[in-house]
Amino acid sequence: MARNTREGTEATRLALISAARRLFVEQGYAETATPDIVAAAGVTRGALYHHFEDKKALFSAVVEQEAMAVASDIDRGAAPAAKPREALMSGASAYFAAMAVEGRARLMLLEAPAVLGVERTAEIDRDNAEDRLLEGVSDCLGAAASADEIRALANLLSAAFDRAVLEIERGGDPDLYKAAIARLIDGLIPRSR
Repeated sequence: MARNTREGTEATRLALISAARRLFVEQGYAETATPDIVAAAGVTRGALYHHFEDKKALFSAVVEQEAMAVASDIDRGAAPAAKPREALMSGASAYFAAMAVEGRARLMLLEAPAVLGVERTAEIDRDNAEDRLLEGVSDCLGAAASADEIRALANLLSAAFDRAVLEIERGGDPDLYKAAIARLIDGLIPRSR
């Protein structure tokens, strides 16, 4: 019986996250009310508050799930490469593909910093995909680069990737932005690598 209770508890939690994600994408965080979430999930209000302290905590769980999905998509989508620059570009392409999932850019790049704050949003990123970019930049720069230099460049590239995703979301040509990212990387990282 305990296993069924655990499975039911997890199913309820996942139903809440799924329903909340859909509503946050459709309506935005501010316009989504908790009664709408529980109705869409088919659970009681008590179930919501059993799993999450409040709507913000539920939103955080949605963003965390999205960040894990992005990291997983990058791991699956980035092709093995012989050269560090190629690996970094492959990872960038995988990131663009992962962020093309309906509503993901809005949730992670617009709503999350506004609702959770920049620091909490950065923490979620650090807990999920940031290490992949740091590793790629480190491989490209080589052993002579300091940890601070690697982190600074990774932060700047991450911001550029995010801005490109937002522009693509607004209707920009993905190939144009991929080419721009390649030029940016080539300008920052020695070609010999």
